[in-house]
Amino acid sequence: MGIDEQGVRPITSITEDAAPFQLRAASLTLLTLKVVNPADPEFFPRLATMLSLAPGFYRNAPIVLDLSATGLRPPCDLVEFCARIKEMGIIPVGIQRANAAWERAAALAGLPPFPTGRATDAQPVAKEPSKAASGTRILSEPVRSGQQVYAHKGDLIVLGAVSHGAELLADGHIHVYGPLRGRALAGMSGDKSARIFCRALDAELVSVAGLYMVSEQLDPALHGKPAQICVDGEALVQQAL
Repeated sequence: MGIDEQGVRPITSITEDAAPFQLRAASLTLLTLKVVNPADPEFFPRLATMLSLAPGFYRNAPIVLDLSATGLRPPCDLVEFCARIKEMGIIPVGIQRANAAWERAAALAGLPPFPTGRATDAQPVAKEPSKAASGTRILSEPVRSGQQVYAHKGDLIVLGAVSHGAELLADGHIHVYGPLRGRALAGMSGDKSARIFCRALDAELVSVAGLYMVSEQLDPALHGKPAQICVDGEALVQQAL
């Protein structure tokens, strides 16, 4: 860029590529931790047990604290509470469904309020599947590693294969008509009647209504075979189809 005879450098327009940042809307899926009684002495031991079932899945995962079940309990020290949660390898990033007292305590802890809807993980999302009126989503293409697809208030039907590193989420059932090699989480809204069906079971992680199994816990006799995953009482069970 030249300088004119008066020693003044001309001003040029700033293009989008030259801007130091870009602010854009994004759709993210975050895990939620529903807090019922943070003062319960079993809270952290039981949380540690749950996280130990899938350490890779939860490691450094951002979570939102769902405070809808705290009722009229006075707020705990959220700074200390979140510090203990971070020690376990998950990162609180906000709150939702909180009353005014909990919101004030959260503000002091630097936790902003989140809307009650879901957001998706900042990974590439699979192409938009077809959607039935009920909320069920049908995905005709394979779900590849790093992709994630979520069926909100409905079932998720995948007609192809699900690769390692891919993730399926649904408030209802999950049906996979090809090999299931990634992660499948059904009953995300807490529906224990939800099930996972697949033609060939080779999953990294399966979950129904918050109950988890990782690959090491799956029955070797079902590997590569048609199977279903469901909840029986308080346990997650696997059965041949």
